Amino acid sequence: MDWNTEDNKRLIDAILSLKTPEEAQHFLRDLMTENEIKEFTKRLSAAIMLANEMPYSEIKKQTGISSTTVARVSLWLNKSEDGYKNIIKKLNNRVSVPQMKKD
Repeated sequence: MDWNTEDNKRLIDAILSLKTPEEAQHFLRDLMTENEIKEFTKRLSAAIMLANEMPYSEIKKQTGISSTTVARVSLWLNKSEDGYKNIIKKLNNRVSVPQMKKD
């Protein structure tokens, strides 16, 4: 994949510009269909489960994704550009910030 095209750079810049969960939710909903969002959510869940050494059969059962998709996520998790690994690490290190009360 050529990440250096103008369109791909613009997409990355757009993602990096998001500041709040609400901005991310709105952008992702406009960018993708509801089914695409659900599929990507399942893939991230599968990556987290794989990182926790959960068996493929249990991942399939919990997420509903195919064994082929679980295998693909496993490949990307273990032999890719560390995208999943970096996100999982960030999610594990993230400190939850209490929501501010609205007046």
